[in-house]
Amino acid sequence: MNLKHCIVIICIFMSGFSLAQKGGKYKLWYDKPAKQWVEALPVGNGRLAAMVFGDPSKEKLQLNEATFWSGGPSRNDNPDGPKVLDSIRYYLFNGNYKRAEILSNKGLTAKTLHGSAFQNIGDLNLDFNNLIDIKEYYRELDIEKAITTTTFSSNGSHYKREVFASVPDQVIVIKLSSDKKNALNFNAGFNSELKKNVKAIDANTLQMDGLSSTLDGVQGQVKFNALAKFIAKGGKTSVSEERISVANADEVMILISIATNFIDYKTLNTDEVSKSKNYITQAETKNFNTLFKNHLNAYQNYFKRVDFNLGTSPASQFPTDLRVKNFATSYDPELVSLYYQFGRYLLISSSQPGGQPANLQGIWNNSNKPAWDSKYTININTEMNYWPAEKTNLPEMHEPLIQMVKDLSVTGAETAKVMYKSRGWVAHHNTDIWRITGVVDFANAGQWPMGSAWLSQHLWEKYLYSGDKNYLKSIYPILKSATQFYEDFLIEEPTHQWLVASPSMSPENIPLGNKGSALAAGNTMDNQLMFDLFSKTKKAAQILNIDSDKITVWNTIISKLPPMKIGRYGQLQEWMEDWDNPEDNHRHVSHLYGLFPGNQINPVTTPELFDASKTVLLHRGDVSTGWSMGWKINLWAKLLDGNHANKLIKDQLTLVDKDGWNKNGGTYPNLFDAHPPFQIDGNFGCTSGITEMLLQTQNGRIDILPALPDEWENGNISGLKTYGGFEVSIIWKDSQATEVVIKSNLGGNCRISASNELQLKEKNTLKLASGNNQNPYFEIPTIKKPLISPEAKLNEVKMKERFIYDFPTEAGKIYILKIK
Repeated sequence: MNLKHCIVIICIFMSGFSLAQKGGKYKLWYDKPAKQWVEALPVGNGRLAAMVFGDPSKEKLQLNEATFWSGGPSRNDNPDGPKVLDSIRYYLFNGNYKRAEILSNKGLTAKTLHGSAFQNIGDLNLDFNNLIDIKEYYRELDIEKAITTTTFSSNGSHYKREVFASVPDQVIVIKLSSDKKNALNFNAGFNSELKKNVKAIDANTLQMDGLSSTLDGVQGQVKFNALAKFIAKGGKTSVSEERISVANADEVMILISIATNFIDYKTLNTDEVSKSKNYITQAETKNFNTLFKNHLNAYQNYFKRVDFNLGTSPASQFPTDLRVKNFATSYDPELVSLYYQFGRYLLISSSQPGGQPANLQGIWNNSNKPAWDSKYTININTEMNYWPAEKTNLPEMHEPLIQMVKDLSVTGAETAKVMYKSRGWVAHHNTDIWRITGVVDFANAGQWPMGSAWLSQHLWEKYLYSGDKNYLKSIYPILKSATQFYEDFLIEEPTHQWLVASPSMSPENIPLGNKGSALAAGNTMDNQLMFDLFSKTKKAAQILNIDSDKITVWNTIISKLPPMKIGRYGQLQEWMEDWDNPEDNHRHVSHLYGLFPGNQINPVTTPELFDASKTVLLHRGDVSTGWSMGWKINLWAKLLDGNHANKLIKDQLTLVDKDGWNKNGGTYPNLFDAHPPFQIDGNFGCTSGITEMLLQTQNGRIDILPALPDEWENGNISGLKTYGGFEVSIIWKDSQATEVVIKSNLGGNCRISASNELQLKEKNTLKLASGNNQNPYFEIPTIKKPLISPEAKLNEVKMKERFIYDFPTEAGKIYILKIK
């Protein structure tokens, strides 16, 4: 045999069994197995999820299914609401906050049901009985391909394990392989706290079925059926009690299917067994390469839309957990881009069209009693999950949230009627898969009837990006119904006769002036939300040319909302009274909603509020829970301070190496956000914040690199979306934009700002912008002038010079702007 033939044979062998290349731009990688859940690596297809531990001898996949929740269809409205509402308002307006809180807990808080819990299906365990002397260990999650790979050698053989969750085939796929024949020997079994039965159906198939937990008196009614199909090349499979044994196989593919009896939040009557079997039946006819190709095409259709590069450094050669540990004291720009794209990976993997929205843990949860039940906390956390959806070019991932809002508009109408004798729909600070809309937990956390107002913003935001009037027509009734509730619920406060929400609160924060009660009337965030809801619903009606008779009603309400106030410390007041404490470092900064994600506050039209918002953030400090730091990155970006935003990214990327409850937030070894414990909103919030540092679209124009940190002097990002259907890509060098590519999907005026002069390609001069942007998607709200305390000392807002241009665009055309 000549040398040429030898090379060909070696190449063929290597293509059949190739070890993963260590690290890379899109890879989380580790040199040891996961010992705890926050070291395991997540895969998901929006419905199915697995955490892969990568232990050579005892591999474990911890499994979830998005519809497997405790309880069953249920409501939690307190029918005593109308009996106590007037009294609660009386006490609030007369300063007896504690009495109002006591009455609220009695007559408004749910009597028993405080929401269901997202549940853990269980584990698939693979016990390998002949692996000794483990060497060359390596495991990774490749977020460009959405696949985990574990490789190692044992006793002269090289082993490889690959795991992915397929959207098109609706199964989790595992491939076990080795470079030696007959090398795979293991026992496989399911296990779960909630299992009813585990059995081997035949020599190739394991089955586990079970029932969800009972919680708050609601009987567990969600049935699940899990199947694992073992397809071996070579060797033999056999049944060993409740397990399957694989002996001397060359390669094994395992297909995992899970289904429940869930149809929708009202209905549990589908056959989970036949549903689960059907997924297996359709997938088992395809080989691994076909399944992977199907998966890859579907996944990369989303992931590849955005590319982000800040350069690399020697730090990227180290395992991911070590990179996080050293991030604050080393130069590792590629970790920022990896973390950014990891957020997009998690959103694609946990929120797919037709499925459930990402909950407090996305779709990954190893407990049947998770923190906060892993519900939907809609006073910030659920909304934060979806901040990256439109701007990072993942509008399809937004769809499950939009659908949940549609569901809540139905269940919330009953709550509005029963608890407040009001029209329209309302939701409070929490919901679950059954779309409860009553008050959960207790008054100081739950008596916040503004969930419907905040969630409705997502309906409108989606329209601003797409310009789709058919979509707007479909969601307009929900916006209108939300306004109907507040038309009935808002009440005049006695001093200024402003219309205020009462009872309410500024989420989860208790002011010193309230004697231990969070309840208050006319809180700043409520007023900001009311302004946005009524203004945007009015705008939608005008675009659709309907409900002209409502415009006057809504204008009157808008005119009677309280103005924002600046308190004695120069801070934007959180409450109607000047109760803020400069020592307060509470994780919620709810009153800054008007800065972000809202756009009522900006340096040009509202400089006093802009400065007062900065004072709030300085008082609150940087170090906080993980999700709170994620929000603050967005806020500092909107304050145009890229260096401070970058400092918070470093705080966020601080290693929290132990699972569970700790004092300060950060990032776990597997890049999950540490509240702690794990909450996924911090991941999504940081991805959104990095986008805001590079591109902003809320201030009447497209701002290029508005908050670029000094450290990020060179880089590029492509595929970001803005209001008005523009797609933007940016290349920058020495902290200046050198090329901006804009694709116009809807046409219309494009107003763009940059820190340096730009010109259209072919040396066409750009026209300097003047007046208001005529593009209707970029309208800046006009708000009331703030009331400023005579004790307040405000700082002058100084802005760096920016060049602002207008140029007309046609739908479907691409425009290239170069540095002048």
